[in-house]
Amino acid sequence: MTGVLIGLLVVFGFVILCFLYLTGLYNNLVALKNRFQNAFAQIDVQLKRRYDLIPNLVETAKGYMGHEKETLEAVIKARNSAAAAGQQAAANPGDPKALQNLSTAEVALAGSLNRFIGLAEAYPDLKANQNMLALQEELTSTENKISYARQAFNDAVMHYNTACESFPGSLVAGFGNFHRASLWELTATEEREPVKVKF
Repeated sequence: MTGVLIGLLVVFGFVILCFLYLTGLYNNLVALKNRFQNAFAQIDVQLKRRYDLIPNLVETAKGYMGHEKETLEAVIKARNSAAAAGQQAAANPGDPKALQNLSTAEVALAGSLNRFIGLAEAYPDLKANQNMLALQEELTSTENKISYARQAFNDAVMHYNTACESFPGSLVAGFGNFHRASLWELTATEEREPVKVKF
């Protein structure tokens, strides 16, 4: 009788240890998923900061670049498209399609900003404007912060994906409905170029 009782206690203890271990794996996946979602939120904050700066840049330049209306409108249109794509990606940061749409919109925005900045070079009064210089500095700082936030996001996604794909985490991930998240990858060569902000 005592041998059976000891055997039952050993089996019961083993089951409890397995349950605790699997619970720990599940909780780790939840924490890693929350971490990469938070990392995307940090990118989102910096992108919104950039989107807020762009209309100020355009307004400052309007007085100097009145006949460059198409360029100014293209910058605002690209900014609005990127902001909309950013909202979609923020709703599901691991979704590959949402990240691809955001990446494409960001390329278009960078291109229009580069054209805008290139045209602004031809206006010496604009280059010397204190508001424009301050906005330029803020935009440069924001671009650096976006770059660091993207790196942190990709690091968090890598840790999450590794936990989802490693055994026995893959079993818990399948059971817990954890899906592989997408990295923020740049596919076009233009995307790899930072926005050049020089006046």
